[in-house]
Amino acid sequence: MITTLRLQASAILLGGLLVGPVLRTDALAQEGPGQGYAKIASGAYSVVAEVRAKPGKEAELRAVTLPLIDLVRSDPANLVYFLQEDREAPGHFIFYEIFANEADFEAHNAMPYVKEWFAKLPELADGGVKVMRMQILAPAGD
Repeated sequence: MITTLRLQASAILLGGLLVGPVLRTDALAQEGPGQGYAKIASGAYSVVAEVRAKPGKEAELRAVTLPLIDLVRSDPANLVYFLQEDREAPGHFIFYEIFANEADFEAHNAMPYVKEWFAKLPELADGGVKVMRMQILAPAGD
């Protein structure tokens, strides 16, 4: 009886470990009506940005950065937004963002919540934000 209960408990725990990550939805991209690859035109404005926390400030930088996910994804001009953290270097964040054009991205940067986030960086980030401004490419013929 005890062996059976241990096996059942182990199976439940293992099932939760295997299924749990599949059920997580917090890392999904914004998905609105008509959203998807077809909506992202060749030439769309893409940004990859990087910020690293000062030593000992990892949790604080994470705490002020996480709210950006919902705020940016709720912006109708934002097509894609991912915030990622390096698994091997906590406090090292990479942002991946797509907007239809540069004007939409600049409007995003002018939002009060973005300005507030940037204002906190001198205290929390090591060296500010490194930004790579890119364009989306499409296969020939698209």
